[in-house]
Amino acid sequence: MDMGRYLHHEPMSRILVTGGTGFIGQALVRHLADSGHRVRILLRASAQSPNLPRSLPVEVAVSGLDDERGLRAAMVGVDIVYHLAGAEWRGAYASLMEIDIQGTQNVVAAAADAKVERLFFVSHLGADRASAYPVFKAKAIAEEYIRRSGIDYTILRTAIVFGNNDGFTTGLAQLVSSIPRFFIVPGDGESLLQPLWVEDLATCLLWALDDPATNNQMYEIGGPEYLTFNEVVQTVIEKLDTRRTLVHLRQPYLRALTVFLENLMPQTPVSVYWLDYLATNRASNLDAIPRLFNLMPSRFSHRLAYLENREWRTNMWRSIFRRRPA
Repeated sequence: MDMGRYLHHEPMSRILVTGGTGFIGQALVRHLADSGHRVRILLRASAQSPNLPRSLPVEVAVSGLDDERGLRAAMVGVDIVYHLAGAEWRGAYASLMEIDIQGTQNVVAAAADAKVERLFFVSHLGADRASAYPVFKAKAIAEEYIRRSGIDYTILRTAIVFGNNDGFTTGLAQLVSSIPRFFIVPGDGESLLQPLWVEDLATCLLWALDDPATNNQMYEIGGPEYLTFNEVVQTVIEKLDTRRTLVHLRQPYLRALTVFLENLMPQTPVSVYWLDYLATNRASNLDAIPRLFNLMPSRFSHRLAYLENREWRTNMWRSIFRRRPA
């Protein structure tokens, strides 16, 4: 790809982002707004204060993914949709059927009615209708709705995404800081990950917008290195300037414990979907992002400064006793 084409974006597309206040969504919204696009965030009605981006000129459309009329209103005048909303962050209280499957179907239908030009979707490496793991099955079904929609699409199946407030590295930091001396690892800890920095993912999503070659394509992308889960945990431990002994526990036992803890404390930093993700290797070709986007993604250990000098133990207990997601 010619790097030069990404330096001058077509001006002022109106873009709707579902999940725009989430971890990936916040990074993407910032990149889109900084590039001159008019951004509209789909925001579900909630008693909690929305986590809207500060100092960015964004519009807000209030609608749930189950509100077909609200979605149609949110799509008025929209050229591009980035569909990032998902339920897995809710852990034991996730409704994959309602959000990831039916919600995607509703978004696609509203986008087709509004004659949206293009739809972007962020999925997971390992998405497969035949998967034994609910998240990966749900993502594959959602992908199928998008491919059959008749709308130009780009699907990015990503490796695990990390960055500040990600729930992954921050969850690891909370657990490491709260449990003295040891850290429990599922299985042998040798499952392969390919951590992708959230800012690199947002850059790929932005640059793909200007490249017609990415129309009606699905790409599998990840970071620039393969790391075992043991290595990921050890890197986080070192970044926290502490020491822990890794204790390996068989997946079925750890899963049962996790389900119990999720039901007892809904905001616990570990979820059954974590364990599903770690059950098998989740990796793509190392050269995917350099080859497709002419971008060298950041190494995992180089982008963890946000873990330093924070009260992770206090943060964990505050989040555990926070009200259950509505």
